Amino acid sequence: MVNAQEQIEKFQEFLELNYQKEIHSLVKQGASSLLVDFNNLSMFDPILAEEVLNEPEETIRAIEIALSQFDIPNKHIKVRFFNIPDSQRVLIKNIRSEHIDMFICFEGIVRQSSDVRPQVISAKFECPACGNNITMPQIEEKFKEPSRCSCGRVGRFKLIDKKLVDSQRIVLEEPSDNLGGGEQSKRLPVYLREDLVEPKMEKKTTPGSRVKVYGMVREVPIPSKTGGMSTRFDLCLEANYVEPTEECYDEIILDEDDLAKIRQLAKDPKIHEKFLSSIAPSILGHEDIKGALILQLMGGVKKTTGDGQEIRGDVHILLVGDPGAAKSSLIKFIENAAPRARYVVGRAATSAGITASVVKDEFIKGWALEAGAIVLASGGYLLLDEMDKMSEEDTSAMHEAMAQQTVTIHKANIHATLQAQTSVLAAANPKFGRFDPYQPIAAQIDLPPALINRFDLIFPVRDLPNKEKDSAIATHILELQHNPMSKEPPIEIDLMRKYIAHAKQSINPKLTPGAIEEIKNFYVNLRNSSTVGDSDAVKPIPISARQLESLVRLAEGSARIRLSSKVTRSDARKSISIMRYCLMQVGFDPETGQIDIDRMTSGITASTRNKIHTVREIIGFFESKGKKSIPMEDIMAEATDKKISESQVEEIIEKLKREGEIYEPRRGFISKI
Repeated sequence: MVNAQEQIEKFQEFLELNYQKEIHSLVKQGASSLLVDFNNLSMFDPILAEEVLNEPEETIRAIEIALSQFDIPNKHIKVRFFNIPDSQRVLIKNIRSEHIDMFICFEGIVRQSSDVRPQVISAKFECPACGNNITMPQIEEKFKEPSRCSCGRVGRFKLIDKKLVDSQRIVLEEPSDNLGGGEQSKRLPVYLREDLVEPKMEKKTTPGSRVKVYGMVREVPIPSKTGGMSTRFDLCLEANYVEPTEECYDEIILDEDDLAKIRQLAKDPKIHEKFLSSIAPSILGHEDIKGALILQLMGGVKKTTGDGQEIRGDVHILLVGDPGAAKSSLIKFIENAAPRARYVVGRAATSAGITASVVKDEFIKGWALEAGAIVLASGGYLLLDEMDKMSEEDTSAMHEAMAQQTVTIHKANIHATLQAQTSVLAAANPKFGRFDPYQPIAAQIDLPPALINRFDLIFPVRDLPNKEKDSAIATHILELQHNPMSKEPPIEIDLMRKYIAHAKQSINPKLTPGAIEEIKNFYVNLRNSSTVGDSDAVKPIPISARQLESLVRLAEGSARIRLSSKVTRSDARKSISIMRYCLMQVGFDPETGQIDIDRMTSGITASTRNKIHTVREIIGFFESKGKKSIPMEDIMAEATDKKISESQVEEIIEKLKREGEIYEPRRGFISKI
């Protein structure tokens, strides 16, 4: 065991050799802690490094004393260690009594965090008899006073001063990827103090954040129900350093090497094709969907209007289609590529789990707000698989989050509005398992029309037999099975993440007059395209203002791929091409040969609405003639003259019966209610 003075001298030498530059920058920045790479210390003196791991309290105090002897104004700078050896990395479920008072590291997801509150770490008392000052360190939870003075006085002493530091308690939970079958996530409380709870750091430990915590394991006495202390103890961690392992795009720090690589890549004329080949290279085909996913990753620009209204920049995409068509694989790729993504499966999700919930908190003794997946993924992506398995009550909770990008909650005594600036990528199967190309999308999935309308793009993913395509897919899959590393992407995931981060942080493209004209012409011409048939009929609405905003977002995403600050005509054409593909796939009405947005969102096309209106008029005409019971034959005859088939009339009559407009008093006759 090295004595304390020797430790301090060795630490001084270590800091002088390795951290002179960092200590000078501490003074300039006014920082209150110094980050020390444990690897540097073990290379300098392995015995000293071993002392940090086995006797952390005394050894860290020694390095802090060594640091205070440098010529710096703040003599109370804390030393934070990171990058400790793998032998000290422990899973929460594996922490045992042997780890008490040792320096360890573990990873977890923040589940709860208390408010930051001051805590006494030492108190100074004065003896009323002799005036002597007694300092008492406050280590335990209960405030400790001196029992006697050196002059012999016993009794109460006067409190003259106390030293306070900010402290916070967070609860970390084992990440699900560390769990075996049937295991439940274990939790451990962590205590953060001083600069670990300053506002910038506190943002990194909000519920849902994934962090790596370094610190000392402590035992916490449990009071016995009968009074006194229990023989069993609780465990907690006194944090020395907290390192976020999952970041938003805004928090990714890029160095000069990264920026040089990104700028070099942006100059490539085939940058779009390279990104396309890098999105899920293990999946063959689906170029249109992959192209849309790149634009979703890049995102549009969030704007605030003069009257304070916010226009979202996040793109929402829905994939609907046959089972086994690689929808989930595409979603899983985005989970790995995006820095902050929450993967949720529909059958296991509730409205509280997706938006927010109010829970009883034992620590603060009251109601506490727990954020759901769409709030935790704010600044990132919500990946929602099997969306059709969710109930309508649960999906309706997402309306506000997808359109206004906030989650408002009024429960118990909590009234709060949470930010949910999240892009949603969802996948759903058709109602009857397989895709029916002759039925509208909305009629095939159990989702409210209002929710479907909030998606910028809806892609049908069909699995149709095709000899050439099937042969290519089979070859591709079998090659992957034979050699899993055979499909290397042109852009590595790490570089892709940094590229997107740079684009989101620095590039805010603006529409050029050419792009505005291109989008405007497409929108106006499509909305006012000529109608087939009766000019007085209900006209189909091919595209709405919501899709116009989507076109702008997609065009901005296309400009960001090139790291361009201008949205050009080619970007506008790219967004129009993707939108037209989606509208043709899911909004095309084969009866009229036109695009109809209602087919996509509500399931009832304008041509169908027109026929319903005609049948209503026929029933009204017969009723005005004084007929209370109208024969079905008469309605059929009139409808056939107006070019509506008998099967369509029967379908409309059934629909009107279900809606309670008409009823059948006797077989073959119809009456209005």
